[in-house]
Amino acid sequence: MGFAEQRFNVNLSILFTELPLLQRPAAAAAAGFTAVELWWPWVDSPTPERSALDALKRAIEEAGVRLNGLNFYAGQLPGPDRGALSVPGEESERFRANIDVAAEFAGSLGCTALNALYGNRVEGVDPAEQDALALENLVLASRAADRIGAVLLIEALNAPESPRYPLVSAPAAVGIVDKVNEATGLGNARFLMDLYHLAMNGEDLPQVIADHAEKTGHVQIADSPGRGAPGTGSLPLEELLDQLAKAGYDGWVGLEYKPGDRPSAETFDWLSR
Repeated sequence: MGFAEQRFNVNLSILFTELPLLQRPAAAAAAGFTAVELWWPWVDSPTPERSALDALKRAIEEAGVRLNGLNFYAGQLPGPDRGALSVPGEESERFRANIDVAAEFAGSLGCTALNALYGNRVEGVDPAEQDALALENLVLASRAADRIGAVLLIEALNAPESPRYPLVSAPAAVGIVDKVNEATGLGNARFLMDLYHLAMNGEDLPQVIADHAEKTGHVQIADSPGRGAPGTGSLPLEELLDQLAKAGYDGWVGLEYKPGDRPSAETFDWLSR
């Protein structure tokens, strides 16, 4: 099979960032991609002005690409934050204010996957209190995603780069997926399998795929170490994606790698089209 048999989309929050946000969809299309994904683009505002939302929607539509993944508001990302939904106080409130805004925007573009980053542990706050708040907010997010026919994604990050993030293994993230589905009865919570993060955690990736492909709603890749393009590290990404396909995963694979010192458009030489 190999890379040529996969459906890749490009994450415009980590690639093409040398360009203004509204120019990135067209740049992705010019590089040969038909679909894109995004972290929440307005890190300081969970509820941006309608004009900002409309401008991004227009840029995506005019580029002729599909938006097939969007993060809910996650605080300062890139930056020190790793989500907002389990952080008591203002950040949790900002996440809740964002839920319908993000879902409406995603729905207007036919986007069917919304990613909800869990958030860091907060010093002095009982983890059980954070987990209870997280479940409340994830239930709200799951219902909003369901209204637009989307899945809710729960992602595991890696402990070396996100030491205060509690979901740093595939089983931990899948455990939250199960709790949300049990709470809502909707069954639309799914695992976001980021092979880079899991590799950085030292997990057995073939075993993760064997155990969790059935509950996987989206896959993201970068090579490890370094979080660069495939071929810059030591991960057998082609083999792993083949294994995922054989296990029944037929969704998109998000390219969420750093371009390094090259323009993003020059970092796709590993990919035969």
